[in-house]
Amino acid sequence: MALFTDGPVSGMEDLTAQDTQLPNVANVEGIDVTQKLFLAQEELALEINTLLDASRGPEQAFWLAAQPTIENVVVTPALNLWHTFRALEMVYRDAYPNQLNARYLAKANQFQERARWAHEKLLLLGIGTVWSPLPRPAVPQVVSAAGSLADGTYYVTMAWTNSKGEEGSASVPTTIATTGNTLLVQPATPPPSATGWNVYVGQDPASMSLQNGSPIAAAQTWVQPNPVTTGGRTPGTGQSPNTVLPAPRRILRG
Repeated sequence: MALFTDGPVSGMEDLTAQDTQLPNVANVEGIDVTQKLFLAQEELALEINTLLDASRGPEQAFWLAAQPTIENVVVTPALNLWHTFRALEMVYRDAYPNQLNARYLAKANQFQERARWAHEKLLLLGIGTVWSPLPRPAVPQVVSAAGSLADGTYYVTMAWTNSKGEEGSASVPTTIATTGNTLLVQPATPPPSATGWNVYVGQDPASMSLQNGSPIAAAQTWVQPNPVTTGGRTPGTGQSPNTVLPAPRRILRG
């Protein structure tokens, strides 16, 4: 699962899965859905921080090395739905004043209720957190290097790993074309929790496979040998929660 801070908790596909008319409404009414996704995430961040603060007690100091923050939070299904419905509510709240369309108001109210339902599920299930968060990496630098990789266009992505053997979400893939050489991958500066990284390469973005047998040291580069490993493990979806924090019962908007 991705971390809350990796990027948008949900995207256009999540929103249209709940409301197929959304693209048309956004186009007709001139609403920037991407901005609504961003604003919804900002609101959820404030509310999650409030929940994390309220869940802390003096007894936690005896069994937790550090109190979890928003950087430790994992996107669980309940959190994904909460963000999706909050963003949809924002879209229709914005659309309603344009034409005072009763259908838009009904949709806004509907998604407000759905957001409350998802928030309630999050309170019941708890907030998923990880102890050693691995944020999504920046796109790695991929350049040509001396070697004999088969000529072609290759897609490359990477993900950080930690000392517990966990792997974070993969970066956005990048591409490189090789002609009589190979490719070298240079990751960005690692986060404090990273001890290594994995590299995935393929000739199709949907079929990139793990190339390294064990995590590459965080400060090292990767030179791709020939041939590219195919049919192996593909990039994962990120870290699973190490623990679930009980959330206090609070009445929050949306």
